[in-house]
Amino acid sequence: MSIVDNRKATHDYFIEDRYEAGLVLEGWEVKAIRAGHVQLKESYVIVRDGEIWIINMHISPLPTASTHIHPNSTRTRKLLLKAEEISKLIGKVEQRGYTLVPLNLHYKNGRIKLDFGLGRGKKLHDKRDTSREKDWQREKERIMKHDTRNKKGD
Repeated sequence: MSIVDNRKATHDYFIEDRYEAGLVLEGWEVKAIRAGHVQLKESYVIVRDGEIWIINMHISPLPTASTHIHPNSTRTRKLLLKAEEISKLIGKVEQRGYTLVPLNLHYKNGRIKLDFGLGRGKKLHDKRDTSREKDWQREKERIMKHDTRNKKGD
């Protein structure tokens, strides 16, 4: 069950591989995410000291947060992956010029997970080609739908 999607990710990047990771969260963050107070739009994933981190994921604190906690809404959060996956990702990111892009946040077995992709940036002409292809697919489906309706009536 999806909580939030990063729609801009597929617009700006060619996503080649997808990975799922757990997140290290504080209690108030989990409550805010369950309430839907989270944004992935400006966030990105980095590799630092052999660990994977997500930066700039914005979680707005609930107004009912405790008085003794001072929440930092855009703090750096650690992602939980197996060591072999991390080493594979480090190799691809450092050698081949890929980047790690957060795709969506979802629930799995009652836990909050992050899907992120191994992506390569799109140039402007690539974005235009993708847009043109989507428009053509939409038009083609509309034409096919219209043709099947006319044939049934004959």
